[in-house]
Amino acid sequence: MAKIEDILEIPAYSMNKEEKSRWLTERLKQLSLKHRESCEEYSKILKALNINTEEAESYYDLPFLPVRLFKELDLKSTDKENIFKTMTSSGTTGQKVSKIYLDRITASNQQKALSKIVSEFTGKSRMPMLIIDSPAVIKNRAMFSARGAGILGFSIFGTDKQYALNENMEPDFDKVQEFLEKHKGKKILVFGFTFMIWQYFYKELKKKSSSIDLSNGIMIHGGGWKKVANEAVSPEEFRDSIHSVCGLSHIHDYYGMVEQTGCIYMQCEYGHLHASNFSDVIIRNTKDFSVCGVNEKGVIQAVSAIPESYPGHSLITEDEGVLLGEDDCPCGRYGKYFKVLGRVKDAEIRGCSDTYEKH
Repeated sequence: MAKIEDILEIPAYSMNKEEKSRWLTERLKQLSLKHRESCEEYSKILKALNINTEEAESYYDLPFLPVRLFKELDLKSTDKENIFKTMTSSGTTGQKVSKIYLDRITASNQQKALSKIVSEFTGKSRMPMLIIDSPAVIKNRAMFSARGAGILGFSIFGTDKQYALNENMEPDFDKVQEFLEKHKGKKILVFGFTFMIWQYFYKELKKKSSSIDLSNGIMIHGGGWKKVANEAVSPEEFRDSIHSVCGLSHIHDYYGMVEQTGCIYMQCEYGHLHASNFSDVIIRNTKDFSVCGVNEKGVIQAVSAIPESYPGHSLITEDEGVLLGEDDCPCGRYGKYFKVLGRVKDAEIRGCSDTYEKH
């Protein structure tokens, strides 16, 4: 039996293609069976598609749900009394949001997977943490948005936490400076969502005549590329711009979604997004969903070994991407590495973690 506990004990990028394929196939078949038995809606979908998941030879052959289905249906594979936390995607005004129901086991495994993945890039020691956001975003602890969930999830890597923005989304550079003085000489973890960092931190910092020294920092950011790209800002320009105002050199983007929290795809030193032991991506042709080869553009399917309380283990996203290779990235990490190109044409425009409207 493929136990998630066993994989959570080993380094996050240690399984080669053959090992990972065997393990993921067994684990995802188990999850498909569990969700078929425990989630009525998922069972109906499999029945309508006439799919027997137990006969699948590979996880590539298992069915995938459209990620937007979580906006239309309440998909859960656990009893109501077992729900520990409900997470929601961020949405623009008037849009439906995804609702993800977590039991304690799934929530705990999400946190463990996230810890394993991120510590490969930051080291095992916790660091003083500068959060480029407002504390207001996590006030409702019962229902987490993508932004709130991201902040709370990454907070496990921080010791002393300081928010860089006030409740009106205005930067408080005096407080940031005090925080940096307090932790002078230490490594600092800087976390935020891409658009928030660009709009409310970088742009405001650029206006200032004095600079903030974050040269000893490690920045992790994700989500919200659409708004930044609308300003014709490339990932390279983003990194160069941040470096120019605060000296930050270690900057890692990540790709992830609230529907598969914990299984994020971190960007390595060579600018590649990586799948860990706990997850994988399959690039599929947008016309017939056949599997694309290396350097062929297609829609991203994301699989995760973590979700037990809801059927989110195999999802077709609304993002386009390109597979760059597997097990042979110059950074030395095993697993697939890839690039996200943006939204699939004509896909629903949805609010991401960058959504913020001033009232």
